[in-house]
Amino acid sequence: MRPLHLVTAFALVLATLGPATAAPPSAGHPILGIWRLTLPDGSCSEIYRFRGDGTTLVTSAEEVSESEFSIPAQPSPKGFYKLEDRLVKDNGKKDCAGQVMKVGTRVTHYVHFHPSGSMFVMCVAESLDVCIGPFRRMSGQET
Repeated sequence: MRPLHLVTAFALVLATLGPATAAPPSAGHPILGIWRLTLPDGSCSEIYRFRGDGTTLVTSAEEVSESEFSIPAQPSPKGFYKLEDRLVKDNGKKDCAGQVMKVGTRVTHYVHFHPSGSMFVMCVAESLDVCIGPFRRMSGQET
């Protein structure tokens, strides 16, 4: 897996904050829960709360945002889930990449889970060539 330039990577993932309204994921979907993504130097972390109603709450540096997402119940034959997001609320403050996200931004990414279910990477295509992560599951907290 080749890493993206850090600012570009975080701009991509933070643009992922937010899809068209769709049925919420099933109660047992592996995306549901709280996930942490930490910068390689440890200077900043983002917390993603994927909720059962098809919404997310994301905190990144000073930014707090909410989005709607859709994701299929099963991965593709290549093992990726297509994640579609649409940003619906943002406090207008800078995220870990120093960016301010715009409400209405739509992005599609491809999520690949580790077999343990405790980590995933988010990729620009159904390939591990250009991804960010790992996102690590935070245990013991409700979404």
